[in-house]
Amino acid sequence: MTNSIRDFENSNVVFVIGSNTTENHPVIGDHLKRLAKTNKIKLIVADPRAIELTKYTDIWLRQKSGTDIALLNGLMNVIINENLYDKEFVANRTENFEALKKVVLEYTPERVERITGIPKDKLIAAARRYAGKGNSSIVYSMGITQHVTGMDNVMSCANLAMLTGNVGRPGTGVNPLRGQNNVQGACDMGALPNVYPAYRSVTDENTRTTFENAWKAKLPQKPGLTVGEMMTAAAKGNLKAMYIMGENVMLSDPNLNHVKEALENLDFLVVQDIFLTETAQLADVVLPGVSFAEKDGTFTNTGRRIQRVRKAVPEVGQAKADWKIIQEVSQKTGYPMFYQSPADVMEEIASLTPSYGGIHYDRLDGQGLQWPCLNREHPGTPYLHKDKFSRGLGHFASVEDRSPAEMPDEGYPFVLNTGRIRSQYHTGTMSRRSKGLAQIAPESLLEMNPTDGKRLNVADKDWVKVSSRRGQMETKVKITDSVKEGAVFLTFHYSESPTNVLTNDAFDPVTKEPELKVAAVKVERIQK
Repeated sequence: MTNSIRDFENSNVVFVIGSNTTENHPVIGDHLKRLAKTNKIKLIVADPRAIELTKYTDIWLRQKSGTDIALLNGLMNVIINENLYDKEFVANRTENFEALKKVVLEYTPERVERITGIPKDKLIAAARRYAGKGNSSIVYSMGITQHVTGMDNVMSCANLAMLTGNVGRPGTGVNPLRGQNNVQGACDMGALPNVYPAYRSVTDENTRTTFENAWKAKLPQKPGLTVGEMMTAAAKGNLKAMYIMGENVMLSDPNLNHVKEALENLDFLVVQDIFLTETAQLADVVLPGVSFAEKDGTFTNTGRRIQRVRKAVPEVGQAKADWKIIQEVSQKTGYPMFYQSPADVMEEIASLTPSYGGIHYDRLDGQGLQWPCLNREHPGTPYLHKDKFSRGLGHFASVEDRSPAEMPDEGYPFVLNTGRIRSQYHTGTMSRRSKGLAQIAPESLLEMNPTDGKRLNVADKDWVKVSSRRGQMETKVKITDSVKEGAVFLTFHYSESPTNVLTNDAFDPVTKEPELKVAAVKVERIQK
């Protein structure tokens, strides 16, 4: 996030796109609901489904799945044509405005209505509200990134914020909400194939030399593989071994039949986790890790805030903290590591990662600190880009609308969207072991519009077979107006109804993020 979670209190308008916030990020979602109910903010929500936040806004932009670029370009079209953009900000802090203008002026409200299904009057009203006086903030999540156009979607959000000058001050910004706990921290620490900690490129010689000197090891000069690329390489026999830590890819990754084929084709698979997940069941070796309550360390939340995690209960059986397991594996493979505690690791992070330079355990009591935090005296940074962008001028990226990789047709007439519900979490590794949550949300349900249900002779709680070009699964149905006619929705929490057998592993060419949010499927009623 460019800003902070509490900073929404300084916003006048919050534009939520591609984020079912109350289900996926319920603390932030409740914060937005409270602010909207007390008229402290105005909400604009863009989502194909009738999510809970649509109850708290009078501007709901119900776009077709995969049409976010057209929607965002349409908003900017109105803002430019009505002279609502921040001319001073654009002139002094950005570049490439004329190229952006040339593209977005083609996205008239009438054209956007044809592409997205959003009535032009609603589009115009949303543009005027977002670009109005005061502070406007954008919130997005994986409904923006998990597309073949994911990078372009994100750049379009940045374009909208810069065009209106809603960057670099309280209550504004572009605020992506991370998908799981400490994803932000993992990325900050270089758990990506192309960067070292603090997003410094693997291909940069000076950066590489810094880490080679610190770690006394020769490091690769080329980026590694993304998860999707690893699966493709493993299926072809080009990748021989894999070490998976805290990730249940046999439920969370797209095209699960391909994932299973890839993992079974490995010569050696190690899985480190707290339970014997569906992925761990395929492993040659399982290394038992521990939960958050059994270890010390830090988590970095979606708002860039680093907070202490303190051990509350002892480890069970042979389980160990992840850092201890990694250190022991490293020593066994010939590379010595001799950290005495997570505090030692944090001291190394502070010495090698400028944005974490002032992060030390003795400073993390209470609320923690937000990076960038450059030294011991630095108070942390509640919002980014106050006076300038890290690259100098903000660059407007001109992007065009593109269709999803797979569109519905006669054989597969429904658009499948996937996501989560509040009462279960991710692949259910922890949440499905809770008796209380099992009573609230015990089974998978395919959301289907009443018109489609009537046409297919499908009623509430009927069983259906859902098929795509990649596989099929069986689940029960929930008839609801939450989804549009011709669209269906599934969660991926349930191993007995593995949704990601259906999803498409086509990916964004730059980020390599798979298109989990759009797939073409057919639905057939069955007897069970």
